[in-house]
Amino acid sequence: MTQLHATTVAVEGRGLLILGPSGSGKSSLALQLMAVGAVLVADDRTDVAVEGGRLIARAPQALRGRIEARGVGILDAPVSGPVPLALAVDLGRAEDQRLPPFRSHSVAGMSLPLVLGPYRPHLYAALRQLLLTGRAE
Repeated sequence: MTQLHATTVAVEGRGLLILGPSGSGKSSLALQLMAVGAVLVADDRTDVAVEGGRLIARAPQALRGRIEARGVGILDAPVSGPVPLALAVDLGRAEDQRLPPFRSHSVAGMSLPLVLGPYRPHLYAALRQLLLTGRAE
């Protein structure tokens, strides 16, 4: 098992791994996604393991069911159990192309599709749509 400095939410059973340095908006993005139906898996730290050929994310027990809202405090939240990861977003790296090529992020020797941040007002909606329907080629 690998522990990542990352927040994870589930959108209809598909996990989104939110990466980035402290203060980049990982928890804020998760809260926006939760407001439109996503379920918290883990905030700030995510345990990831390869199980059955898939990357599975779960919360460390000490952090389960809690998310930080900067300036508000630590909030209780309904939580998903382990979820297969389907996508990663890195809020610490800027995308320089309007229509970017396919990118990937390696975790535990496996690749995940990757979207580069930083945070933009429409990012939560675009990521939700990407998880639900995929990207047009």
